[in-house]
Amino acid sequence: MGRSFARMMERSLKAFALAALPFVLLAVPAFAQDASVPPTRAYVSNERSSTVTVVDLASGKSVAQWPVGKRPRGIAVTRDGKYLLVCASADNGVEVRDIGTGALVATLPSGADPEQFFPSRDGKLLFVANEDDAAVTAVDLTARRVAWQVAVGEEPEGIAQSPDGKWLLVTSEEDNAVAWIDVASHEVVEEMPTEARPRHVEFTPDGAHVWIAAEVGGVVHVADVATRKITQTIRFAPPGAADYRIMPCGIRFTPDGRTAVVALGRADSVAVVDVASGAVRGYVKVGARPWHLAILPGGTSALVANGASDNLSVVDIAALKVTATIPAGEGPWGVALGN
Repeated sequence: MGRSFARMMERSLKAFALAALPFVLLAVPAFAQDASVPPTRAYVSNERSSTVTVVDLASGKSVAQWPVGKRPRGIAVTRDGKYLLVCASADNGVEVRDIGTGALVATLPSGADPEQFFPSRDGKLLFVANEDDAAVTAVDLTARRVAWQVAVGEEPEGIAQSPDGKWLLVTSEEDNAVAWIDVASHEVVEEMPTEARPRHVEFTPDGAHVWIAAEVGGVVHVADVATRKITQTIRFAPPGAADYRIMPCGIRFTPDGRTAVVALGRADSVAVVDVASGAVRGYVKVGARPWHLAILPGGTSALVANGASDNLSVVDIAALKVTATIPAGEGPWGVALGN
């Protein structure tokens, strides 16, 4: 895999030590997403104010600001729609909150500095990327314990499971690589090199490809899942942005799988990309430092979290324009949709 024996031993010992840590988990529901119920709210993590902004999608207005744990980043709704999950990175935990009131239901110990997580496709596990531990923690929600842990590259952040459930991919910001973890064996079978500082991974809806945002490299790689090879590298040139400011991070696909929207960080823009060809259809100037986003119901608009301007942009994907700006907390980072 291109790693030295010493590095391999270091990570093996780290994984052993992590597995020995005691974890006490409170009961939380399994994930069983009901895709037939369209979301009516957006939930936005604000890392500087340690809050979650709740947005009513019908009115396009912020309706609540919930205090949460310190430096929240990753955010998701449980697949049964009842709970909001928040990575409280500075508190070294994942919070489970009532989706209607924001009340804290449980705190799941998750290893050091959880950045992002991914609810497993079968609803049994929560996969957590632990940046400070160079590890992935898989939490068994039914048994209330850590099911397994895997040592990965330094500073893991982006994490996603393939639609067929076979692969768990984790980015390593420091090692400039993506680990392909076999979910059945819990083993890293390949470390795929990328350009500098990969921060996010997103599978296409059909599961045939995975897109990898290399932030400092300024590109998005497209990898073929069957061969685990990069087949295309997409570069960006938003008007008026210097190359060093183009820092791709969040990626989301429209439900039909034909269009991707990519947040470009300090370029203060998002790119709209044709998935089949990888061609950029156009750019939309949003707020300052967009991090992540969500595709809104209907697939025609995106909600973008602008981390340095403390607001959210609603983007008309086809028209390539911002149609609304919504105030958020300080340092909006992640976006999740629910009811």
